[in-house]
Amino acid sequence: MFIQTESTPNPATLKFLPGGPVLENGSRDMPSLDEARASPLASALFTIEGVSGVFLGPDFISVTKSSGEWQHLKPAILGAIMEHFMSGGPILSPDAAAPDASQQEFFAPEHAETVVAIKELLENQVRPAVASDGGDIVFRGFKDGVVYLHMKGACSGCPSSTATLKRGIQNLLCHYLPDVKSVEQV
Repeated sequence: MFIQTESTPNPATLKFLPGGPVLENGSRDMPSLDEARASPLASALFTIEGVSGVFLGPDFISVTKSSGEWQHLKPAILGAIMEHFMSGGPILSPDAAAPDASQQEFFAPEHAETVVAIKELLENQVRPAVASDGGDIVFRGFKDGVVYLHMKGACSGCPSSTATLKRGIQNLLCHYLPDVKSVEQV
């Protein structure tokens, strides 16, 4: 098994590509040991001193560090990922709870068409770019011309995430959808 690594715009996060699927559907952000208990792989990664976050994407794993240097952390992380995949164990525990339901979408029924268009633009033009940087972006709501998004994985806490939101995503959405006035992170 060969696991590739890629840097991300967030210097505290490194992206690991195991060469196959990680999650079949969506993504899963595990910014704490407590949340990582839903995944045997994430739990194993949290046993490595300095690991402070794990993000599981469709075909990658982003690991965030709180301390240490990548040249010291990377071998242990690669070993834990390889060991997990070689064991054939599940990525998520069978009894893993679904992500927090308090993160439900909000928007007025009269904005349903605009929300569909926002989601389509996010899915087709934004998410692939954000995933290539080791993260994900999720629509949370639309109210009074403001689109509310949640950035996860390497994008959460990234120094360039504000620029991505304001200069990239906001400009894109405002260009195509006149009802959109701004974009905010939740």
